[in-house]
Amino acid sequence: MTRGAAPVAAALVFDIQVVPRASRTAVGPSVGERLRVAVSAPPVDGAANAAVIEALAEAFGVPRRAVEIVRGQTGRRKTVRLAGASAELLARLRRG
Repeated sequence: MTRGAAPVAAALVFDIQVVPRASRTAVGPSVGERLRVAVSAPPVDGAANAAVIEALAEAFGVPRRAVEIVRGQTGRRKTVRLAGASAELLARLRRG
């Protein structure tokens, strides 16, 4: 299991905690070791996963294709991989 952020082949791999059906989309701060990602989409038919990918891509300034959910597709706790993302920005988002 991944703890924190680890640069892996020009990509960051880290854990997130998804909050579906939130009143607004927001990335950060951390909940324990996981980056909090709130999305307004419901967890139905992959809508929340698509919203998570879009929110992370926008927050990190990368294209959606650079964001991949590598574990936890059906749960609130997920592991994601971001290609071309900055570890410094991840640290700032974790702080809020």
